[in-house]
Amino acid sequence: MKQKKILITGGGTGGHIFPAIAIAQALKRADSNIDILFVGAKGKIEEKKVPEAGFKIKLLNIRGFQRKLSFEFIKNIFRLMSSLFKANKIIRRFKPDVVVGVGGYASGPGVYVASLRKIPTVIQEQNSYPGITNKILAKRADKICVAYDAAKKHFPENKVVKTGNPVREKIKDTPADRDEVLSFFNLEADKKVILSLGGSGGAKSINDAIIENLNKIASSDIFFIWQTGKNYYENSLKAAEKLSPSNIKIYDFISRMDLAYKAADLVISRAGAGTISELAMLGKASILVPSPNVAEDHQKKNAEALVNINAAVLIEDNEAKSKLIDKALQIIKDENKLKQLSENILNERMPDADILIGKEILNLIKY
Repeated sequence: MKQKKILITGGGTGGHIFPAIAIAQALKRADSNIDILFVGAKGKIEEKKVPEAGFKIKLLNIRGFQRKLSFEFIKNIFRLMSSLFKANKIIRRFKPDVVVGVGGYASGPGVYVASLRKIPTVIQEQNSYPGITNKILAKRADKICVAYDAAKKHFPENKVVKTGNPVREKIKDTPADRDEVLSFFNLEADKKVILSLGGSGGAKSINDAIIENLNKIASSDIFFIWQTGKNYYENSLKAAEKLSPSNIKIYDFISRMDLAYKAADLVISRAGAGTISELAMLGKASILVPSPNVAEDHQKKNAEALVNINAAVLIEDNEAKSKLIDKALQIIKDENKLKQLSENILNERMPDADILIGKEILNLIKY
């Protein structure tokens, strides 16, 4: 039997590329002899993370389109044309059995060219409201894997299957025990913990809200693990130095997210699809502050999908400074609310998303 070949294309953010890597790993577990090639955007996170995970990658010189006409817009048209030619060359040489688009503008050329060449295609939509690339590609895809029921209505019904979003194995199955968690963050066993996440770059509104309310946090009887993101770390440290609070743990980046999640009774976070899938997988009560700076406002739609089933609390970005910390300190003392949020989001988890998507991909291979 000839070796199966899968091409996975897309990326641009961790929310696209981490699920893509999880899918590739699931395919490898299903068939260790499978040949997998990634295609991503030059200068983006996939350029580093895909080789680190042990997979090959080819890069396209492509960028997202601004909505207004400009010189950069015209340059991007030429980049897109160049990327279509390069994607065609890569596909002609690699000869994939299936092409998988995981979202982001880098997924467009590969899936489009594959559909023209009559190669089966799958797209994976991580968000409750699809991005523009996947909306365009949906007409050409053979199968569409979605994470939320709310996403189904945006795609042709006969192509859609709900699979959930893949979650990184080390988050899903950490072997760490309570003692390791307490020791890593220097916590006390009998105190509640709020974990605030801002992503690798940091979330300005969340960090500003914490700085504005440091006195309230410092005087509370809880531990506060604060991931500022690299861009806001120095300012955050300076703001906290005046108080020297022993119950606030400040990090620019948390290397052991499995331990951070395990420590947390309540999580404050943006509403990216990857993070929400992790919260659901682990049954974590959360306050979501959707970023207003994303295409199609999809983070707000992700958060609203959970709020509608009482599985998360939503605070608008422009209200974070005035409302976020008061709401967090209120919820952390409310055992019933914590339990309710935790149980409801746990009902949304789909622990075998990577396996389900892998099966959909393999089912399209023509023997």
